[in-house]
Amino acid sequence: MNDEQKVDASLSTEPGWKNKISNPAQLGGIETAILDNGLGRGNRIAWINTGTGLRYKVVFDRGMDIADAFYNQYSLAWLSHGGFTAPQPQSDKGIDWLRTFGGGLLTTCGLSHVGGPEKDEFGERGVHGQISNTPAEIVSIIQPDPVAGKMDISITGIIKETKVFGPSLELRRTISGRLGEPTIRIHDEVINRGNTPTPLMLLYHFNFGYPLVDEGTEILWKGQWQPRFGSKNARIFREGNDFKKCPAPIDDHLGTGEEVVFIDPTANDSGECTCGLSNTKIGLKVEINFNKSELPHLINWQHWGKGEYVTGIEPATNPPIGQAQARANKELIFLYPYETRTFDLAINALEI
Repeated sequence: MNDEQKVDASLSTEPGWKNKISNPAQLGGIETAILDNGLGRGNRIAWINTGTGLRYKVVFDRGMDIADAFYNQYSLAWLSHGGFTAPQPQSDKGIDWLRTFGGGLLTTCGLSHVGGPEKDEFGERGVHGQISNTPAEIVSIIQPDPVAGKMDISITGIIKETKVFGPSLELRRTISGRLGEPTIRIHDEVINRGNTPTPLMLLYHFNFGYPLVDEGTEILWKGQWQPRFGSKNARIFREGNDFKKCPAPIDDHLGTGEEVVFIDPTANDSGECTCGLSNTKIGLKVEINFNKSELPHLINWQHWGKGEYVTGIEPATNPPIGQAQARANKELIFLYPYETRTFDLAINALEI
């Protein structure tokens, strides 16, 4: 069979579901709901089913972050004890953010500050900013229609970080995919709606947990690295340690125990970076792909406490050093009035 005949054959191949489904939801799609119980009561959510075994929950009222995520029977995400609470927009001082940190597959940090609490002549900023505690205005939900050949699914919303006299940043987020593909795509556009230059700091806090994360799971990233508090203070991220393999829970990480490494990720010839996790015991790998020109930094958070067993893999515009230190280092990004920056990431579930 020549190449032309192969193309013709592929075009004539009919899907197995043709003439056999009454409703597109039999294959997948988007189901919206409102939680009616617990700490997350009142949160608007959407369950997205890709029809491949990959399904995940988007929390509209928490910056369109992603909470639970599964591939077949396996959970991908770590969830904190409290899970996703109702939004608390005033939790932007000190370490209040930790009270509302649900974990989940994705918690967005920013838009103008990523790091610990700080106060200076430019204002007071709490841990990791306020965008994840801000509800979204949903402007579009696109459902699939397989019979009409429309396999794309997407949700678009607008989340605002704003106050009178500024700053006024706006995040327009689209989470999308296609039926039959085990992929989550995130397209973010951040625009400065104010009339003065405004700092931009953005970090994608991906949080992975059991059973994807288990003893022996490989942590996948490449690049030059530096422990957050320097080599002398590092116990995990030291030359010679196998810190890219998940350990059993460790007593050193009870309570506030943790360790963080800052990575200059290696990109391919197209500028694309790949990171993630691989667990051969369950035959599953999750990859995150992003462009280094948009997100030049990568962070690996490891917290192996008993009952709080999690690792974070976090592409970012800056390491989480805070706005003040980034300013002092002359690394702080500014968006000028009506300037827009875009960020694209893809999360893929792969059987191995």
